Amino acid sequence: MQKNTEQLENELATASNVQNFLDDNKENFKNFTLAEYLNKLLAEKNLSKTEVIKNSQLDQTYVYRVFSGVTKKPARQNVIALALALKLSPKETNYLLYYAGVEKLYVRSEWDSIIFFALENNLSVAETNSLLKDSNELPLLGDI
Repeated sequence: MQKNTEQLENELATASNVQNFLDDNKENFKNFTLAEYLNKLLAEKNLSKTEVIKNSQLDQTYVYRVFSGVTKKPARQNVIALALALKLSPKETNYLLYYAGVEKLYVRSEWDSIIFFALENNLSVAETNSLLKDSNELPLLGDI
């Protein structure tokens, strides 16, 4: 039976033997590539790449390269722009950041806290940039 990440985390937290946990859950371990995970999210969120490109404010060619796997390690702020465009939760965003090979959100960072807030409140990239500017933080993407 496929288990979600939270189920696996709960099971691991109560496991008395890590090897038994690993053996019992082999079918649940999947290391996605960034492109695989992004495409999985597109399907789950019922969004098109065109919508995500528009809402992320990233260059179309660049986003297609990320989604196709040509660009394997995009800049962290670009991954966050994609997360905002995909309307991900902070937890989903941290999974996306993991697959991108960059640092997860850390709420003790003012910049990251603003991003966390923006994700929780389904803000756009432009709205997030405004919040960052109002807090004297660097914008997510270029000038607003």
